[in-house]
Order: sequence, then C-alpha cells, then structure tokens
Amino acid sequence: MTESTPSTPTAPSLDLSALEDVTTVACVGAGTIGGGWAAYFLARGFTVKVWDPAPDAAERLGRLVDAAWPALRQLDMVDGAAEDAWTVHADLAEAVDGAGFVQESAPEDLAMKRRLLADVDAVTPPDVVVGSSTSGFGMTEMAAEVDHPERFVVGHPFNPPYLIPLVEVVGGESTAAEAVDWAAAFYTRLGKSVIRMDQEVPGFIANRLQEALWREALHMVDHGEATVEQIDRSITEGPGLRWPMQGPMLTFHLAGGEGGMAHMLDHFGPSLKSPWTRLDAPELTPQLRDAVVAGSDQAADGRGVAELIAERDAGIIAIRKLSAEARAPADADDGAAAPTPDAGP
Repeated sequence: MTESTPSTPTAPSLDLSALEDVTTVACVGAGTIGGGWAAYFLARGFTVKVWDPAPDAAERLGRLVDAAWPALRQLDMVDGAAEDAWTVHADLAEAVDGAGFVQESAPEDLAMKRRLLADVDAVTPPDVVVGSSTSGFGMTEMAAEVDHPERFVVGHPFNPPYLIPLVEVVGGESTAAEAVDWAAAFYTRLGKSVIRMDQEVPGFIANRLQEALWREALHMVDHGEATVEQIDRSITEGPGLRWPMQGPMLTFHLAGGEGGMAHMLDHFGPSLKSPWTRLDAPELTPQLRDAVVAGSDQAADGRGVAELIAERDAGIIAIRKLSAEARAPADADDGAAAPTPDAGP
C-alpha cells in the first residue's frame, strides 16, 4: 500500500443484515486482541464462536475472559450477558457458521493474513461483513486474494479491546461503502468510539502518533538521555493527564492563550525546526497553518478558551483522583485519605 491510499469504494452493493439481527459473532484468532474482542462481544450479549489452531486455545481464552469479566462488570456492561456463551472450533467453516459478523485478529504477518482472509471469504456468506484487527496493514493489500473484497474492512482496536473504546474503521480500494457504513454502525452500537477514516494510511491514526512518541523514547534511552522510568513518568504525570480530555491538537490550541492555535503556530511555529526530536518536522506552509487553525476551531465547537480550560481542569482533577485511588494499596486500613490533587497547570 502507498503512504496514503484514497478509500473510495467502487465495489458492488451489498444486501447486509440489520444490525439488530446479529446475535452471533465469530472471532478468528484468540490471542490477546482476538480474546479481548471475544470478551467484549460476550459482555454485549452475543454468542461468540472462536477459531484458533493452537491446541490450548480454549484454555487461554477461558483465562482471558475470566480476567476481563470483572473489569467489564465494573463498567456495568455484563448485565444479562452470559460469560460462558463461547465455543472454540478447530474448523474455520464451523466457527463462522451462523455468524452475523467476523472479526479477524491473526498475527501481524501480511502473507498469513492474506491466506487467512481468503479462507474466511471462502466459508463465509458474501453478505457478512468481515473486520480485521490489523494494527498497520491496509485492507487493499490484505484482501488481495479474496473473491469478495467488497465486504472486508479494517476495524482496528486498541489493547485491551474490552476496555479501550477506540476503533478505527476504513475500507480498501474494493470495499463497498455499505460495508464500511455497516461496520462503523455495528461497532458504535456495541459502545465503541469509532473513527471512520477517509483513506487508508499505514498504521492508521493513533498508531502513527503512538509510534512517533515510541521512536523518540527509544532514541532517548539509546543515547542515555532518559531512563525508561523517567520517560513513562514524563507522560503519566505530564501531558498524559490532559489527553483524556483534550487531545494534542486542542492542547496546543489552549497553549496559544486567547489567540488559540493561530497564535500558537505563528509564535512557536519556528521552534518546529529546533532539534528537539529525531523526526523531521513538516514545513509550516500557510496551507498547513490554516488547516490546523480551522481544525482546532472546529474541534472547540464554539467553546471559548476559558470554557475549554475549565473542562480540561475538571477532567484532570477527576483523573488524578482516580489514579491516586487506583494506586493506593487495596488493603489500606489506616483510615488516611489520599491527598486531593490540585488543579495546577
């Protein structure tokens, strides 16, 4: 796949099932991601059929579901759900039989995924959408050997899938628009936060951002500039506290004060050329500046800087309180209350 492939489906129309008619989901692969998906589908009330060739697949999946269920219960997601409504199958056709949706979560090996998706395609009715948990490949390259590429989409989760809400959805060059629409609606119906991407990009959105941070962290360790502990704490005690409320773009929008992103770029734009990271910065052209400013204004959605700051501070206070509570020893019995975090910058 090229660096950026427009996702403008040209496939034939599909006659897909109504979302509410799907009662069974097939999970192809029961590793960390596939097993996490299985636990999530179970919690949402589905019957889950799993295919995994490993001889200990059922045992591993049982342990994963057992470990995930308490967390899902805390999120009030398991009422009426059957924790044991899953089966593991050695035969792929048996696993997908009767499934209204298929989620593939095989190892990140392109040749393997191509073969596996072709096998799934051969035994699954052509009107059943198949989603892939791939963390970097595009569907155009993965679906190269299937006969019905129009129903294959990427549904990229974040680990663990039963807790992290984000799913990035994008089709390939031959994916039908109906399949992308259906998959996005299906994940949303399940309670996921869906980003429907406009085009295929290797690594999608979140992984590319995560990878940039990861690469710089490795460079810093390699050069003796920071320890692993320092790097982790610089995020968990620093910008990471802001990101659950406002992502990096709105964060820099606020850094511009009353002038917002426009002031931030005009005032600090030249520092992008400073050698602060090993990544080359893009040229801050007028077009890029205007696009970022307009996008930040749109993300603010009419909220002024003061309102955004209040929203951010309230979120950080709540997150810090929860973090302190989670880190406190579970068996503490001295009655001492955890210190209340302040609302500092």
